[in-house]
Amino acid sequence: MGDTVTKTLGELGLTARRGGDLRITGLSVDSRLVQPGHLFAALPGVKAHGAAFAGIALDKGAVAILTDRAGEEIVSPLLAGRDIALVVVEDPRQSLACAAALWFGRQPETVVAVTGTNGKTSVATFTRQLWQLMGIEAANIGTTGVEGSFTAPSPNTTPEPITLQRLLAEMAAGGVDHAAMEASSHGLAQRRLDGVLLKAAAFTNFTQDHLDYHATFEEYFAAKAGLFNRVLPEDGVAVLNIDDPKGRELVGICTARGQTVIRVGTSAEAEMRLLNERFDASGQDVRFSWMGTTHLVRLALIGGFQSMNALTAAALVIASGSEAEAVFAALPGLSTVRGRMQLAATRENGATVFVDYAHTPDAVETALKALRPHVMGHIVAIVGAGGDRDRTKRPLMGRAATEFADHVIVTDDNPRSEDPASIRRAVLEGAGPEAVEVGDRAEAILRGVDMLGPGDALLVMGKGHERGQVIGTDVFPFDDAEQASIAVAALDGRI
Repeated sequence: MGDTVTKTLGELGLTARRGGDLRITGLSVDSRLVQPGHLFAALPGVKAHGAAFAGIALDKGAVAILTDRAGEEIVSPLLAGRDIALVVVEDPRQSLACAAALWFGRQPETVVAVTGTNGKTSVATFTRQLWQLMGIEAANIGTTGVEGSFTAPSPNTTPEPITLQRLLAEMAAGGVDHAAMEASSHGLAQRRLDGVLLKAAAFTNFTQDHLDYHATFEEYFAAKAGLFNRVLPEDGVAVLNIDDPKGRELVGICTARGQTVIRVGTSAEAEMRLLNERFDASGQDVRFSWMGTTHLVRLALIGGFQSMNALTAAALVIASGSEAEAVFAALPGLSTVRGRMQLAATRENGATVFVDYAHTPDAVETALKALRPHVMGHIVAIVGAGGDRDRTKRPLMGRAATEFADHVIVTDDNPRSEDPASIRRAVLEGAGPEAVEVGDRAEAILRGVDMLGPGDALLVMGKGHERGQVIGTDVFPFDDAEQASIAVAALDGRI
């Protein structure tokens, strides 16, 4: 969008309480980024109200402020004698999302979104990969950034609305007409996707996570459900995992809204039904049925959960308009998502090292159980937990690691502002006395690799694709896959 572009508040669906239908030059949610002529969105926050920064925005040349009633009380004294428009709404986050969509004015023709506790990145990436394998220009937005036919960094799993709508507009301008998005619970609760025009949306599963942000499980699920009862239009298609009780609950919600539902799962009522899997060291053969017709495909993916992710992605691609047979023909071309059950290194004795983003109790259990059929020997698990996040899941993660691995090493994840030793103690409470504590993550990986005999496997969990470790307020370069490769090379005498 060039500097000469301007739009009135009315053109963005906004009505000013004072100041009239001003013409603005841009949108900002960060007061430090305000340019002359901008509308500044003063949003309620967890620690402070954005209206507290309205003075900075006004000094930088903002000509309009979007806020709620609480923000109005803070901002009003600053507006005396100034020709500033004030827009006061019940839900300023939702208004900003819709205004941002109208401001940038362009999105890829087909956009789909995926929510759930685990599997969002894999499903969104597989969806994009399937489109590309079918010759369609496509990209995915999420935890690993923006990937595919259009690439860009992304600071959040679901970017805030202005960034998100800018990305979508740039994608469309660059010839990308299909996009798959991850819809985080934070992003949904904060209405970041409310201006996105979705054709379909998927639900993977629902387990414990983010209770540092959401007060209860009910609130957490309500955020996820918002993708279907608020963002996805009534003529959209919902792809739902009915093996999860919450997926069955969503079937009722979506049906009541008139949305088309594609059920994914192992039960006979699923339109996309997983029938059987056969595992080996390099992947799996998957037998499934679509609308009652049976198919068999080879996936070069490790972990049984990946077959469900792949079938969910296939259902999303079908839901967005592609022919089923073409989608199934593309399935064998899927490749591992970075940091998701990624084969990072192989020892000379045949032992393997995998890296996975598992950072919840359910994800730890799922990853280890999924790896087991591919491994002839022992599984060594490296597990930790992030600081400044849900503390209740730490012992549960340790317990899951001990229950489903043969040997467990507890190490640091991203301790952030917390004492790393106290986080490890909480994980060790669940892991039990047989677990080994190694605080330094690089040393933990080295020791884990050193334990591997022929046919064994090491699973390094928690950080996945991340390329930094957050200690205090500093981010130090650290890549689990790279460290695993270094450890294998050192122990096998290659460096």
